[in-house]
Amino acid sequence: MKEMTYIAAMIEAVREEMERDERVYLLGQGIQDGGSYRTAVGLFERFGPDRVCDLPVAEDAGVGCALGAAITGLRPFLEVLYCDFLFRGMDQIINQVAKFRYMSGGQMSVPLVIRTTSGHGGNRGAQHSQSVEATFMHFPGLKIAVPSTPRDVKGLIKAAIRDDDPVIIVDAFLLLRTKGPVPEEDYTIPVGKAEVKREGKHVTVVALSTMVLEALRAAEDLAREGIEVEVLDPRWLVPLDLPAIVRSVQKTNRLVVVEAGVKRCGVGGEIISSVIEQAFDYLDSPPVRLAVLDTPIPFATKMEDFVMPNRTKIAAEIRRLLR
Repeated sequence: MKEMTYIAAMIEAVREEMERDERVYLLGQGIQDGGSYRTAVGLFERFGPDRVCDLPVAEDAGVGCALGAAITGLRPFLEVLYCDFLFRGMDQIINQVAKFRYMSGGQMSVPLVIRTTSGHGGNRGAQHSQSVEATFMHFPGLKIAVPSTPRDVKGLIKAAIRDDDPVIIVDAFLLLRTKGPVPEEDYTIPVGKAEVKREGKHVTVVALSTMVLEALRAAEDLAREGIEVEVLDPRWLVPLDLPAIVRSVQKTNRLVVVEAGVKRCGVGGEIISSVIEQAFDYLDSPPVRLAVLDTPIPFATKMEDFVMPNRTKIAAEIRRLLR
């Protein structure tokens, strides 16, 4: 294992895949200069303009360009700076990218990866701070990955690039500078495979992205009170490792889902309804959703913190469940 930042693990994953397969190429706005968040540093110098391509500020055109490349034999890796900007390319993503394999009767694949940044924590205001994973879960044909650690982001990126279906990878802004151990050997995170980040027996917390870190912190706080929290990170939202979640709930008999997206029609609602369908009799209390209040993300730091879940809110909800 080696210690790496989240960004360094991302860059290493893309570089290794570009070296492994000459069909892989990178495109995005400002990408030849290393990207706005420095997520592509050194790649232009290593691979040149034919494989690291700058795009204009036109997300719909960028997605369309990547789609055309994917269906004609390349494996594009498209960076979109903020997930909020994915809506500029929504027609291309949901009506073209997601549907080409289905409409061609399986004759045509779309090996396209769209990597983007989401979430709060940067005082970027309502139009640059959203978490939109739940929106894209609704459309069949798209796979969705939500990493939480440097190890996971590298393995997920490599798995996504090698996959023959379109994958959207959503990286949280607050995770980019975090550090963690990363294997030195080649590896991938299997598609649709969740991971238990912490074992426990009193309650299952399914947490996404930055909320994995908050849930682990809450679990540490509660451990001092004798409460053992199991923290499960789905890593892939589509396909969702529902059997892993159900197994955990069958062990703990309680479920909390924590996300950095808005509660209404969120990922938590989908996970909880699926668990109820398969494991209702194992639940000793109603499942709980912790998510952003139904409001645009505020600009002010104190207000931004107010609408978000955190370790304190997670711990308080778990205590209430166990009363």
